[in-house]
Amino acid sequence: MPPLAHQLQDPHQSETLDTLHTKEWLRRYQRVREASERLCAPLCTEDHVIQSMDDVSPPKWHLAHVTWFFEAFILAPFHARYRTLDPAYDFLFNSYYETHGVPFPRPRRGTLSRPTVADVYRFRAHVDAAMAELLESPPPEHAGEIFRRLELGLHHEQQHQELLLMDIKHILAQNPLCPAYRDDLVPPLAQAPGGLAWLEHAAGVRRVGHDPATGFAYDNEGPPHRQFLEAFQLANRPVTNGEFLAFIEDGGYTRPELWLSDGWQQVGQADWRAPLYWVKRDDGWHHFTLGGLRPVDKNAPVVHVSFFEADAYARWAGARLPSEAEWEVAARDAAIAGNFVERDHLQPVAVPAPGGVASQLFGDVWEWTGSAYRPYPGFRTLPGTLGEYNGKFMSGQMVLRGGCCATPADHVRPTYRNFFPPHARWAFSGFRLAREA
Repeated sequence: MPPLAHQLQDPHQSETLDTLHTKEWLRRYQRVREASERLCAPLCTEDHVIQSMDDVSPPKWHLAHVTWFFEAFILAPFHARYRTLDPAYDFLFNSYYETHGVPFPRPRRGTLSRPTVADVYRFRAHVDAAMAELLESPPPEHAGEIFRRLELGLHHEQQHQELLLMDIKHILAQNPLCPAYRDDLVPPLAQAPGGLAWLEHAAGVRRVGHDPATGFAYDNEGPPHRQFLEAFQLANRPVTNGEFLAFIEDGGYTRPELWLSDGWQQVGQADWRAPLYWVKRDDGWHHFTLGGLRPVDKNAPVVHVSFFEADAYARWAGARLPSEAEWEVAARDAAIAGNFVERDHLQPVAVPAPGGVASQLFGDVWEWTGSAYRPYPGFRTLPGTLGEYNGKFMSGQMVLRGGCCATPADHVRPTYRNFFPPHARWAFSGFRLAREA
């Protein structure tokens, strides 16, 4: 696809879109939209409506919200003949865009028995038909802006595809029957990750951030800028379940000297004793996966740990978490390949770490960094309501990098900045270690 990231940051720039390009964009739109519905196909109707905690949204809401995005930001302003199915949807499925309207409260999304699941799928079909009509013949005076917003909307829906799997897992994990989301997931091979090795990175001024000439990026990934990095070492692979188990067995969750103050308070309040979804049985540790309850693979990357847990482990191991700049510099020339959603494992897998290079930088687990989510020098939000997409969350969050086993492979890049609060554990989050050279 033609790169549009630089145009997202320059809304006044025009472009010429020929018929071939418009057809390819329509095919891409349809491909992303179909992927969301495939993810929900294994669910029962009842699964679609549960909200298991405030941070989780019912799958039905995800399907409606990403549809609302295209309606609110593309169809309503640019499709002269478009009519919504129900004006109330603009209120019910607005997530956090305060300049657009008053959003329905996030913690109450699970109270919305109506519109029904069937209604939401009708809403999707209605919007998809209108989007096809618009994309087949976009008004020339608005074509550039339509396709800029379309690209952002497609990446937005891919974000929600990952969130769907995170939320579905949390919803099903509340059920004492431990039901599997799918019983046909591809079982990972039993492999040893190899010993932990340290890769050297020299000190120097490094360029950090996304180059807008190279393709799409969110506004928070730029502008590119220079940072001086001291020499550092980065682990060649993520921390494994077996290594994290050693931390548990050494009393890691009972030793306040290992924890940040807020983390130690969280351990006590939430009674943390292991990563999220871990359960100790007579025959050892098991964890809930999207394939049901399974024995913990000691060789696979640990997942569903918070920033607080990752930081405590790093301190216990005599190391630290990498900064996001260190992680990006290490990943800049790595191939974007690995265990993504297309591999159909939907859980991290053990991979033998080759000597001399970093392994599993992309896929498997989002990797916590030691960096707070803050704007880069010169950062400016997008104009208008879309400026609320990222910038308003630059407080109280930590940065993660690299994608995970639930991420679409074409949705990540070395500069991608994911972010969650430091106590969050329901994301597919793990970590790797760093230390001073």
